[in-house]
Amino acid sequence: MNPSKILLVDDEPDILEILEYNLRKEGYDVTTANNGEDGLRKAKEFGPDLIILDIMMPVMDGVEVCRQLRSNTDFDETVITFLTAREEDYSQIAALDTGGDDYITKPIRPRVLLSRVKALLRRKVRKEKEESVHLISIGDLVIDLEQIVVLRGEERIELAKKEFDLLTLLASKPGKVFSRDEIFNRVWGTDVIVGNRTIDVHIRKLREKLGDHYIKTIKGIGYKFVF
Repeated sequence: MNPSKILLVDDEPDILEILEYNLRKEGYDVTTANNGEDGLRKAKEFGPDLIILDIMMPVMDGVEVCRQLRSNTDFDETVITFLTAREEDYSQIAALDTGGDDYITKPIRPRVLLSRVKALLRRKVRKEKEESVHLISIGDLVIDLEQIVVLRGEERIELAKKEFDLLTLLASKPGKVFSRDEIFNRVWGTDVIVGNRTIDVHIRKLREKLGDHYIKTIKGIGYKFVF
């Protein structure tokens, strides 16, 4: 299997050097750029699986690089994470709003970086596997993963995005009990903070739209899909 390709874009040579060293040591195929414009060009040439972008850079900042990449369908599946100063709350929000998948705050600790990189690439692989199956058909329900719709016979059931993601997860393995922690991690992600009642609210909405008999509560553990 070919190693994952990572593009590092930062205007600080010391940061590029230490990140490149640590990523190469883990077996990744790494290339670097020292400004946003060069990073955009190398992204098109290199075709990375993951891009690590500094936000504050000369010529073109990281947010603009991300915006341009996300406007190009060639980078729909590319994972983009940002490097930000700890106090740059506004920049972090802007980065995620333009299509970033994550951000890592400076100063950067190599072990933390490697852990986040591995998690992001695992998420990419899992997403690609899930998207390789376009339909989930169980009983009278058909879940279309490409068109993001649920059909029950001729009836089209409209679901919000997180409701759809939750249903897709549960229906991916009928009969399997998904713990609340696993649901949080798979649907909302480990870095997203949501209230304790979030899952319950989404389950209630799914039952209202689909009927009560598809999703069973396993008290003290989580939920499972039944048919």
